[in-house]
Amino acid sequence: MNAAASEESRISYPGWGVAAAAFVGVMTSFAPIVPYTFSLFLTPLHAAFGWKREAMTGTFALAAITVALVSPLIGMLLDRFPPRRIILPSIAVFAVALASLSRLGPDIRRFYVTFFVLGLVANGTAQFAYTRTILTWFRRHRGFALALILTGSGVGSIVIPPVTQWAIATHGWRSGWLLLGGIAVLGFPLTALLVRNKPARMGERIVEEHVPAAGVSVRAALASAAFWLLCGITVLSAFSENGLVTNLAAILTEHGLSGRSAALALSVRGGAGIVGRLGVGLLIDRFSAQRIQTGILLLAAVGTLVLAFAATPAVALGGAGLLGVGLGSEADVLPYLLARYFGRRHFSVLYGLTWTAYAVGGATGPVFIGHLYDRVGAYRPGFIVYLAVVALGAAAVSLLLRRTEESVADGPLVVNPISLEE
Repeated sequence: MNAAASEESRISYPGWGVAAAAFVGVMTSFAPIVPYTFSLFLTPLHAAFGWKREAMTGTFALAAITVALVSPLIGMLLDRFPPRRIILPSIAVFAVALASLSRLGPDIRRFYVTFFVLGLVANGTAQFAYTRTILTWFRRHRGFALALILTGSGVGSIVIPPVTQWAIATHGWRSGWLLLGGIAVLGFPLTALLVRNKPARMGERIVEEHVPAAGVSVRAALASAAFWLLCGITVLSAFSENGLVTNLAAILTEHGLSGRSAALALSVRGGAGIVGRLGVGLLIDRFSAQRIQTGILLLAAVGTLVLAFAATPAVALGGAGLLGVGLGSEADVLPYLLARYFGRRHFSVLYGLTWTAYAVGGATGPVFIGHLYDRVGAYRPGFIVYLAVVALGAAAVSLLLRRTEESVADGPLVVNPISLEE
């Protein structure tokens, strides 16, 4: 073990403090708050204003499309400037926008405008913004460090849905939005205090590093088969995951489960994601990331099939657990592979482009399910089977990516994997 790896193994290593602050930031970010609580508001908003499901899920699609358009720009800023300059203003806007939803009226356009604003700042609050910083601090334990901050989303998805459901049930949906606005600001203090890129020595001065030392150009990355396969996996998995998660509470209550059981299923999905992410983080520092990715996508497909026919709390919780281990862990592998193939020089821009791919899938999945519901007036099991087939497609594309990497020696890739030791 070299000196850098030995330093990372110590609990006193400053990078772990940065990772802990990032964990809290991600736990209270767009990632666990909006997707995991959105379905809890569908029934109350329909009762209050008579809005149709397709119209309401369209707001989520708008936010996802906005994320798709602005993520590369946020990535460019993160590659050029210290992270706090991007993250802190994003948190402030995000919290205010969430709280403002408590003032909704019957005009659905206000709902759309607010979700547009949420989409603008979403990735400025989420793991996307913190990942670039973690890459500057870790090499030997990079996979585990990335998994650690991503588990913040899982912890948030365990705690936030039941608390939000309680607020809605006891104080009304307006109080639910106010509560979420308060939760969103909890990551601000630690981010302001601790989150910064690893210092780099320039002459006699030690300054915060924000210019990566190694990596390929954006043009070279876009010419790589590996990059486009990663984008394909991202689109398919996001379509399946968001199509199910944003409607999960409504689907399960229609199947006869209580609102409490539906919220618990969302929490179990998040809890399983924590276990899966930490496990995957440990494994990808030691084994083939492509093999791991294929396996967890297959688990997600099985979990989706189970949820399609869930009529009891036990079956619903089992399906949610499989889904969490699968699609929850897939997010660990993507930034790891991006850094491995393309380095840190333009990491955030490339990560932003994959988030564009994610947003395309994330936007179309919920609208697809909402449209089918409005046509037939019910969540039929066949709808969810479609999502399982899409998840299987993501696993198939992951196999192609593995074969591409195994063929590197024969020269099909434009970009060879870059050493994690950079």
